[in-house]
Amino acid sequence: MLIGALLVAFLLSIFLTPFVGKLAFKLGATDKPNERKVHSKIMPRMGGLAIFLSFFITFLLFMDDFVKQLPLLVGALVIILIGMADDIYELRAAPKFLGQVLAALIIVLWGGLEVEFINLPFFTDTLEFGVLSIPITILWIVGIINAINLIDGLDGLAGGVSTIALVTIATMALIQHDLFVAMIALIVIGSTLGFLKFNFHPAKIFMGDTGALFLGYIIAVLSLLGFKNVTMISLIVPIIILGVPISDTFFAIIRRVVNKQPISAADKSHLHHCLINLGFTHKQTVLLIYALAACFGLAAIIFSFATMWGALFLVTGLLLIIEIFVEKIGLVNSNYQPLLKMLNFKNKP
Repeated sequence: MLIGALLVAFLLSIFLTPFVGKLAFKLGATDKPNERKVHSKIMPRMGGLAIFLSFFITFLLFMDDFVKQLPLLVGALVIILIGMADDIYELRAAPKFLGQVLAALIIVLWGGLEVEFINLPFFTDTLEFGVLSIPITILWIVGIINAINLIDGLDGLAGGVSTIALVTIATMALIQHDLFVAMIALIVIGSTLGFLKFNFHPAKIFMGDTGALFLGYIIAVLSLLGFKNVTMISLIVPIIILGVPISDTFFAIIRRVVNKQPISAADKSHLHHCLINLGFTHKQTVLLIYALAACFGLAAIIFSFATMWGALFLVTGLLLIIEIFVEKIGLVNSNYQPLLKMLNFKNKP
């Protein structure tokens, strides 16, 4: 049944994507080249609509208790409408943000998705979030939505990284015998893989905000469903799963602070831009980031089975590797090398 749902979603996505591409041109949902873009011709965007439609149809065919899952679907519909509006009309940041918050509020208040407490390592007491549980949950959902959106800068990049994250989530859900989360993840995986047939370099269509916001929303919700109200160590698992988009977003904020730019300012210094500047081709850059995402996914699975001290050791190692990698490729700027300079200083005679 799980594999059947994945295959149905995959085939539906392959069938629907060309029609969505034609619709995008008719609605004016196109992406024009500029100094920040890597493509050189007008491209249809809003391809994420094909991912959503494939997901929605497959969901109706394979999922039971449709009414119970309405909050998830209504939240997804809000995100899709915001994404489509942005792909067609290029919305300002404020209405996009409000739409994301609305979608998060729907799944939190109506769907009851909240991170209410965590158990702290080395302590017997739990940390109750109380009135902060809803804001924290909304912050997570909106944050992941934007993290996925920010990495959508190369053909197939956001779709591939999202698929790898969803494969990790599905794997861990199956290990925990959570068939609901596994089914949703596999349906979205099938829908995204079908779309990637047209979106991988050289792309024939972009997913646009319609796709990036939807994938971010689904990933954010699914990552919480399996790990809410657990230990601090377990709460780190979804952060590791989404290590690539979260790291890119985090260092984008650091970069703008260091360079004294507005945090919301767009730039051409994201992870994929830095790798291309180092000489990697478009396809090599995407595949390299896929490999990084897969490493994070594998680390998350290993992490979930580790002992307390093993988990802390793994996190420390990951943080050091990320920092060295960031400094090496100049993700903040060419002068940001605190750890490398410290290591170099210690190595001097």
